[in-house]
Amino acid sequence: MSRILITSALPYINGVKHLGNLVGSMLPADVHARFRRMQGHDVLFLCATDESGSTTEIAALQEGLSAEEFCAKWHDLQKGHYERFALSFDHFGRSSSAQNRKLTQAMAQTLWEHGFLEERSTKQVYSRADKRFLPDRFVIGTCPHCGYENARGDQCENCTRVLDPPDLINPRSAISGSTDLEIRESVHLFLRQAMFADKLRAWIGSKNDWPQLVTSIALKWLDEGLQDRGITRDVDWGVPVNAEHWGANPEGRKPNAEALKGKVFYVWFDAPIEYIGATWEWADARAQKQNRPRADNADWERWWRAPGADDVTYVQFMGKDNVPFHTVGFPVTLFGLNERLDAAGKFTNANEPKWKLVDRLKGFNWLNYYGGKFSTSQKRGVFVDTALEIQPADVWRWRLMANAPEGADSAFTWEDFQTGVNSDLANVLGNFVNRITRFGAARFDAKVPAGGAPGAAEEKLFTEIDQRLAALTAFHEQMEFRKAAAETRALWVAGNEYLQVAAPWTAIKTDLDAAAVGVRTGLNLCVLFARIAAPFMPATAGTILAAFGLGAEALAWPNRPAREILDALAHGKPFTPPDVLFKKIEDSDVSVWKERFGGEASQAEAEHAT
Repeated sequence: MSRILITSALPYINGVKHLGNLVGSMLPADVHARFRRMQGHDVLFLCATDESGSTTEIAALQEGLSAEEFCAKWHDLQKGHYERFALSFDHFGRSSSAQNRKLTQAMAQTLWEHGFLEERSTKQVYSRADKRFLPDRFVIGTCPHCGYENARGDQCENCTRVLDPPDLINPRSAISGSTDLEIRESVHLFLRQAMFADKLRAWIGSKNDWPQLVTSIALKWLDEGLQDRGITRDVDWGVPVNAEHWGANPEGRKPNAEALKGKVFYVWFDAPIEYIGATWEWADARAQKQNRPRADNADWERWWRAPGADDVTYVQFMGKDNVPFHTVGFPVTLFGLNERLDAAGKFTNANEPKWKLVDRLKGFNWLNYYGGKFSTSQKRGVFVDTALEIQPADVWRWRLMANAPEGADSAFTWEDFQTGVNSDLANVLGNFVNRITRFGAARFDAKVPAGGAPGAAEEKLFTEIDQRLAALTAFHEQMEFRKAAAETRALWVAGNEYLQVAAPWTAIKTDLDAAAVGVRTGLNLCVLFARIAAPFMPATAGTILAAFGLGAEALAWPNRPAREILDALAHGKPFTPPDVLFKKIEDSDVSVWKERFGGEASQAEAEHAT
């Protein structure tokens, strides 16, 4: 058993998330966490709402709430959505937590005192029409790199390049649409990323098991010339800069606390730190449940700082737009905490417990909707709240992961959803469980039959199950989710093919022992199929296991020979056939859903999505 720390990219606090957000980080992280727990590992799976930033302020104003009230409301709503999707977070925290505030301020202070922050006078966009500084993402214009006309001032969502508002061509206010903008000077703190370029390149180069999607995005940033990045902003909502408490940097200079007064840390600085903050929140919450004093640092630091974290494997999940901040920005923060500049400006060991950097990073492409983008404003696409009004969570979990956007962008269509659900779930898994349990109940008194010995059909099945289980385990360990789903389905198909050959409903007429072997093997296959389905479909797995009087204790990952797995149920053990597991999706359902959620994208939307 080993310790595995799993984090999903933090969903932004503003609004209900669509299926693309779900399958781009949180859902695959959950599938992996469930698989690793089934293997017996000590897993800590964390996520949180990302609550800082100017978008929160403006969205709160639109709802007539304070930022604090807005974040509390939407945190609870999002948490409820993810619970209904059976996301098994050990803790779902908040980036506005007291723990993250303390960490962010302490880390910024350390970075200053280590020599990796510096003050710079910057140009900020001010809107005369709106009578306020505009946050980066509320300046919209044409991307200077790809020509996309609706690029935000912090990042172009079309080409994923990180931007600053002055980079935009023909900028305008996202609030009022006004082009009456001016640039004003403001002092801000910058993280000196550029000086870590060689360290980052060597570190990224050592990650041979990272997907090409991730390394290509990270190396593109380095190849284009890594730039220092501002980590403070002129907005009200966020973690305040507390520079008045900081010591001197290696040059003996303290920060200009007066010039930094009233500023907050940029969301892309404090948000990744919330991975650590959420661990601290988890430790405090656990201490409270155990009716003991709040956790001391050792309870959460053992996941993040050496030597306690030396045996931890840290795995991150995210969409491709988040990759740069997790392969450059956050690692630079941690590099800067682990090292410092000496008086000569050279890197030296910080002589403090080292912070844990990510070991494995799984990035995802986009899930599009009929070739276009999910859109709240245009009422196109499926969002996590309405999705559960029409199908159970397990159905969504399975189909999204079977079609996960790993190697390239993938498209959601209702026709594909219908085909996949009917084929994989209703016709293959559901039909198998229904047929064998009902036949066994009718002809063997609803008890696992004894008698008979495995024959040629069973021996062939044992060989195939052993081979496919080994492949399935490897795909899960490699976080190849589409392949894992395909191999899971292939195992279900193997069971159906076995039943066709064994045909206990025919054998029972002339050979009771042969029929008993077929039914007994089929019933044990039901349990096996539940176990391998569990990472994808935990509720369905629970329903199948409950039919045999089994609970969570049966959810260990299958790692014994198939010969033992398929004779594990005690002979004579009673069982109860479950209700039909999956209802087929009809053409009429598809028509209704397309009308409700929107159909094919326009040509312009399709071109933008690519």
